[in-house]
Amino acid sequence: MWPEHVGEELSDLSVDFSRFHRALEAFAADLGLKLSELEIDHVAVRCHQNTTAERWKRGLGRIADCLSENEINGRPICLFRLHQPLTLAGQSVAVVELPWPGQTLYRHEGWEHIEVVLRGDPQTLNQRAMALLSDSGLLQPRIAIKCSSPRGEKERLPNPTLAVTNGEITIKFHPWSITEIVASEAD
Repeated sequence: MWPEHVGEELSDLSVDFSRFHRALEAFAADLGLKLSELEIDHVAVRCHQNTTAERWKRGLGRIADCLSENEINGRPICLFRLHQPLTLAGQSVAVVELPWPGQTLYRHEGWEHIEVVLRGDPQTLNQRAMALLSDSGLLQPRIAIKCSSPRGEKERLPNPTLAVTNGEITIKFHPWSITEIVASEAD
């Protein structure tokens, strides 16, 4: 559930939230994931233009506190802690990630992915994440898997990522929560 009165700057995100939630639930079911049993850390949006990112930043600044502004993989990313958390897959999700446009052009501007925390050894993240996914789900057309290690300038924790996407929705797995990563920057 997305807060009702978010203002004009976020009206497109408000309208898009129910579409995202339905698509996320369907994608998770296809992959054999029970989102209610996983730790959904935060949710992210994608946009095509800097002006959209600036507008969303202003709007989020009215309903959330900025946790971090950092440059990751050559582009700004802001993290916001919502005053009123979202309800997503039966969980309360308080953090929204807002990246500025990068080189990838996404099909859709709006809500795009969630990030799930799989606590444990960062070196075994990929194996642990893959063990959660059904073989039949991974064999569907358009399913892609990407392993990466995005890193902010000041981050001290290793933060590997395994991302699974159907081209519309992405579910990413990390060994740490985003607040733990942000806290590591201050150490």
